[in-house]
Amino acid sequence: MPHYVTDLDAAVDWLLTRTQGPLRIAAPLALGKPHRLLNTLYSRLEVDASRPLQLYTALSLNPPQAKGDGLEARFLRPFVERHFGIDFPRLAYADAIARDALPAHVQVEEFYMQSGALLGSAQAQRNYTSLNYTHAADAVAQRAPHAIVQKVAFREGSTRLSLSCNNDITQDTLDAIHARGLPRPLLIAEVDPQLPWLDGSATVEPDFFDLVVVPPGPYPHLFGLPRQPVSDADYAIGFHASALVRDGGTLQIGIGTLADALSHALVLRHTDNARYRRILRALDPQLADHPMVQEAGGLGPFEIGLYGCSEMLNEGFRVLVQTGVIRRKVLEDLAVMQRLANGSAYGSDHATLAAEGQYLHGAFYLGSPEFYDWLRHLPEDESRAIGMRRISEINQLYGGNESLERLQRRDARFFNSCMIATTLGAAASDALEDGRVVSGVGGQYNFVAMAHALPDARSILMFRALRDDAGKAQSNVRWSYGHTTIPRHLRDIFINEYGVADLRHRTDEECVVAMTGIADAAFQHALLEQAKASRKLDLSFTAPEAWQRNRPDVLRAALAPFRSDGSLPDYPLGSDFTPLEQDLLRALTWLKANTRTYRDKLRAAASAIRQPAGENDAMYLQRMGLESPKHLSEWLEAKLLRLALARTAHN
Repeated sequence: MPHYVTDLDAAVDWLLTRTQGPLRIAAPLALGKPHRLLNTLYSRLEVDASRPLQLYTALSLNPPQAKGDGLEARFLRPFVERHFGIDFPRLAYADAIARDALPAHVQVEEFYMQSGALLGSAQAQRNYTSLNYTHAADAVAQRAPHAIVQKVAFREGSTRLSLSCNNDITQDTLDAIHARGLPRPLLIAEVDPQLPWLDGSATVEPDFFDLVVVPPGPYPHLFGLPRQPVSDADYAIGFHASALVRDGGTLQIGIGTLADALSHALVLRHTDNARYRRILRALDPQLADHPMVQEAGGLGPFEIGLYGCSEMLNEGFRVLVQTGVIRRKVLEDLAVMQRLANGSAYGSDHATLAAEGQYLHGAFYLGSPEFYDWLRHLPEDESRAIGMRRISEINQLYGGNESLERLQRRDARFFNSCMIATTLGAAASDALEDGRVVSGVGGQYNFVAMAHALPDARSILMFRALRDDAGKAQSNVRWSYGHTTIPRHLRDIFINEYGVADLRHRTDEECVVAMTGIADAAFQHALLEQAKASRKLDLSFTAPEAWQRNRPDVLRAALAPFRSDGSLPDYPLGSDFTPLEQDLLRALTWLKANTRTYRDKLRAAASAIRQPAGENDAMYLQRMGLESPKHLSEWLEAKLLRLALARTAHN
């Protein structure tokens, strides 16, 4: 049986007395990281250069920190205190990395970062390890960690512990360590009563761990990802993508507003199909006849339902399960799955599928407080239908059960996001041209490669056609880009707000035409000229007139009626912001977009001074602490806020 302690310092003492010299620690990504235990260890060793520390992990999440006293900080501070709790244990080493302030004897290696958060950190950039998610376990094993530390869930009445949110790589790492002939590391669990319990393959016997830490309460909130508003471009991408999903198929989605938009579109397709089709027609009257929709997707409700198989379970999967979109069950029995596939199943096979089958598999989960609450209160039969698996079982076909997984993952659609797409089909998703890492490769390459390995699967990379660069619009469709995450020989389907480009098995010329056809109209000519100069496009080619509709104003007009009638809400999966905060966030977003340059600032200030007070301004000013401005800068901030509220009141 493991050793149990309630004191975090005692747990660190236990670890340090059982190891000598430099200490190598591994910890899961995201929610499964034991914040309090790691903070106690770091506080002990950051001042003790005689015990160098190396930490191998990924996605070290901390709540955002407000800087200064501007409008953004005034909005953020009260929200962060409410949403994360005033006692949330910030990861001390992560704060140090952000400031480039880790002591010289401490090193943190991560293979995935909080998106965009560490572009300015030399320590983070130098110690980033570029890995596919499925390679992370062996990479950690190669470092020969002394200990693996992990947060776990405990349930009254059960002797087992649940790996809950992170079944991803702990067991794969142990197998990789054993395969290398290295000693088994110490395994330390920190019990968190806030963590939802998931049974089945997510559970282990207590003696799986050498030490179990049960810290006393009160227990801080779990890290909840604040749900963000979905833009017109996001919605257009999500609805285009939803038409490529085949009933009875398999679904993998990433995280963020593009995934939220896709999930909302799939829900509408199933629960309000007439409205769903009206939105699609507004986006593209010809979409129903698109070859990709005819060959690979569909527009009807889900009569069979989908099977979800995704490295990360998130908010989208919650609503897809709740609305019955995800309900196609699979079994871990090859013989039964073969009989079900070829039509020779017995009546008992169908009974077994109904009773024991699962419709959702993932390797880790991360979401909002509402998502965690949903997991906590799932009825027993629904909880049994969700299985947490190793990353080697989710992200690839070659973990030992390939025949079974091929049967389970029929008509798979793997949806992921990228930042930049080239006209020849390469994608940049994790880093910038200069090599700085924005996030990480994660599982994206795994799913792209799997889409080519499964005969009826498709990989779909979603991206926004435009990005803002210091107030100037730039195209995310490029002729070329100085960094590649997905090479062009693995090109498949790209989707942005202007449409669908099917590049699989196409010639370079066909790819150029397809990708330029979904680029923003302002950038199409330059792309075509570069293609012609590079001998990739016939010199006589001219852009079809229909391409000129690829403009934000056209898109905005097409979706405006559905924005107004509530079909496309700002927060389709629910919001962590109060209604008043949603109004403020909309106003602040407008203000940021309209004060990017010095001239814009002067224009906005002049308008703000003339802006009359709105009927409800007082409650917004009070929330922002500006009801009684104390000096000129606060007076101007209050005026600018009034202006932004007025400009966004009916949008």
